[in-house]
Amino acid sequence: MTPEELRALQAPLKEQYREDPASALVTLRAEGALDDVNVSCRVETGRALVEAGLHPASGGSGLQACSGDMLLEALVACFGVTLRAVATALGIPARGTVRAEGDLDFRGTLGLSRDVPVGFREIRLTLELAAEVPAEQMATLLKLSERYCVVLQTLRAPPVVAVRQLSR
Repeated sequence: MTPEELRALQAPLKEQYREDPASALVTLRAEGALDDVNVSCRVETGRALVEAGLHPASGGSGLQACSGDMLLEALVACFGVTLRAVATALGIPARGTVRAEGDLDFRGTLGLSRDVPVGFREIRLTLELAAEVPAEQMATLLKLSERYCVVLQTLRAPPVVAVRQLSR
């Protein structure tokens, strides 16, 4: 895709959102069905069915997707797509890989210690890019990709998350 093609795709949306800011607010949804027998949850992704279960470090078989892995995969996907969009807009022919690693201490998840937090302690996003551009242009690419990556920004500045139970 060329920068012009990307701009042409996004121009009507940008204009619509300028004229009607409320139309830019979109609610994304995900739903999962709890398994009646196994410690797992089936999630429709829009493209496939993903069955999430316990990580082997917390008693899982390793045959199901781990939600922690899925979080890192979402980060990689979002950052990769954002980086490609920014690179396209800037006319930078960037290729390469995006990798995420995160450190979890399962003592927190398993409730063994209140002193150990539940969740990732640290997440590292590593890029291996092949783009022959000046360092200044690469810095701009990275800065804008960080700025506009939804998952990265959500992890850095978490939203208010409400948990509620609906009776059936």
